[in-house]
Amino acid sequence: MKISTIKWSLLVSMLLAVASCDSDFEEINVNPNSPEDVSSALLMPTVIRNSVNEVAGLAWGYGNVVMQYTAKIQFTNEDRYNWGPQGNPYNDFYNALRDVNNIISISQEAGENNYVGAAKIMKSWMYSFMTDTYGDVPYTEATSAKEEINYPVFDRQETIYNGILADLEEANQLLGTSSETLEGDILFDGDIMKWRKFANSLRLRIYMRLSDRVDPSSALQQILANATNNPIITSNEDNAALQYLPEVPNQHPLYTTRSGSFDEYRLSENMETILKSMNDPRLYAYAQPTTGSGAGVVGSPGTYQGVPNGLADEEALQYSPSGDPTQGGSNFISRVGLMFSCSACTSLASPIAYQAMLMSYAEVQFILAEARERGFITTGDAETYYLDGTRASFNYYESRLQVGNFDEIANVVQPGGEYFTQPAVAYTGSTEEKLEKIGRQKWIALFFNGMEAWFDWRRTGYPEIIPGPAAFIPTVPVRFMYPTTVQALNAENYNAVISVQGPDQVTTRVWWDVD
Repeated sequence: MKISTIKWSLLVSMLLAVASCDSDFEEINVNPNSPEDVSSALLMPTVIRNSVNEVAGLAWGYGNVVMQYTAKIQFTNEDRYNWGPQGNPYNDFYNALRDVNNIISISQEAGENNYVGAAKIMKSWMYSFMTDTYGDVPYTEATSAKEEINYPVFDRQETIYNGILADLEEANQLLGTSSETLEGDILFDGDIMKWRKFANSLRLRIYMRLSDRVDPSSALQQILANATNNPIITSNEDNAALQYLPEVPNQHPLYTTRSGSFDEYRLSENMETILKSMNDPRLYAYAQPTTGSGAGVVGSPGTYQGVPNGLADEEALQYSPSGDPTQGGSNFISRVGLMFSCSACTSLASPIAYQAMLMSYAEVQFILAEARERGFITTGDAETYYLDGTRASFNYYESRLQVGNFDEIANVVQPGGEYFTQPAVAYTGSTEEKLEKIGRQKWIALFFNGMEAWFDWRRTGYPEIIPGPAAFIPTVPVRFMYPTTVQALNAENYNAVISVQGPDQVTTRVWWDVD
């Protein structure tokens, strides 16, 4: 009897222990090194860093080349428009957008409007980049796997931009309506006003992007009519630019690349010609004197030489600017400027001089100059906007060169007063001539700014870009092809989008790109 009682007592104790373990199972069985709930502060820096670095890489590999700032002297497929399906930014951005959705969801539940606003701005920037790159992309059903939508439809670009503009307006209104600090904000260091300025400046960019389809006058004027409610970028200090740091892994991507990869890209002959024709001292920031010239950090204009875009591999590698075959090859063609250089390329390289630019004060001023010249706005003076944008670009490079300790270049990168009075720069002539000058200066200022110069050129046609002699197609590409994963895994919706947008080719124009 006593034995049975003891057994029964043990059994009850074991059952209670098991029940107790079961009731605490979800709390106990959590890996602290792999938490299921991540804060917005932890998600935000990864979202910003990964998406901005993706755009910086695209600037180097495609944007600078297709807009003929640079040209390739090895492996010249990109320069000859032999572009196949492009997995990025498509894949990386959709991965980042899942985290953006998590930030919005987490922060809305916590009443943290500042995080919601900043996340919506990043979402808008990424979607605008993707739709300008590919055309129609998944939007309303994108990143909805939790809702069991694994094969999202492709939205028309008009729908996407309506959503983007609505999100940017909402973000501008949300920011500053809660008190939390934006920890993890590596773009603006928690400055709410700079986020608002970025949001409204993006709205200006987008309305001008759509201006051949939709009259932007009312929307632009409404933004500019109330600077308190709709602040915009008003100085280089407001630039939406990711500042890199001296330590690994926060150095700029090119700083850690190998010298051979860096040396594949050289100054374009088109860029050289345009800068030299105006005695534009940004030449000294954008390029280095040729090795063969024997010049130091700064040389005379003649020591900077470009290579034509779109040459075949052998011709590009042996190209001679002088026509003398004994002075041909890489030693006689300028590398990209020192402030962008890699540590393996030169001991002078700086990990912090270059910033990844999302949007600059100079760009905003050129947007306003064009809008005023075309009669979309009545605010301000087109010439003042144009000159302020041009000066802002010079000022920006002077300051960044100083940050990188390139004082010798910084001392010569500012132009004299005669620069602004020469016929190619002075704000004179017909409306078309003025728009061409705005477009040319904007193109120069957008050097290394993602793919923005390409997007803008497709709308304006400034400056003239002519495919090289060995190009695979006779026209400049106007979009990326969808990645092969889309064709394989979302075939039904892929076939539906190309039946509406047009063939999945680099020559198919997106909706806003009116011929």
